Amino acid sequence: MKFLDKLEEWLIASLMAAATILIFVAVLHRYLSGLPIPGLQDYLITLNTSWAQEACIYMFVWMAKFGAAYGVRTGIHVGVDVLINRMNTPWRNKFIVFGLLAGATFTAIIGTLGANFVHHMSQTDQTSADLEMPMWIVYLAVPLGSYLMCFRFLQVLVAFVKTGSLPKHDHSHVEGLEDELSAEEKGAKA
Repeated sequence: MKFLDKLEEWLIASLMAAATILIFVAVLHRYLSGLPIPGLQDYLITLNTSWAQEACIYMFVWMAKFGAAYGVRTGIHVGVDVLINRMNTPWRNKFIVFGLLAGATFTAIIGTLGANFVHHMSQTDQTSADLEMPMWIVYLAVPLGSYLMCFRFLQVLVAFVKTGSLPKHDHSHVEGLEDELSAEEKGAKA
């Protein structure tokens, strides 16, 4: 399970970094192409970066689909649970289980519909406008991300049934910071 967690995090971070760098390079290219610097302007105009916008859009779609699954796993999705938290424990637990099952069912349906769509799309020769990439690869984010999100809902459900607690995102927690503080505290005590 740790491998899947790390793969998910690596994929989201890599897509975010690549899209950011690509957007920066495309904006820099546009800016420098407009400067009246002989030689540089002529060279930059010959470079075609029209595909960058399309690539970034596709990267953000993939990042959003896998980011949603990450959100379920870590408990960072926004939820309106004021009424549920005011219920007595048995009713609260039933509503939480129902909500998690509803989320798993919905994402399983979306994943299945997306897989069917991708299958039919793969039978065509449709490609993206600038990248000329087969569109079924672009749309593959829908079933993969949805099935991963379904799995995460079921994972949270099993953990909730076993422990009675949901994943809770602590906004004050910074990954890796406690390791630094522990090392500093050890150094201060020595």
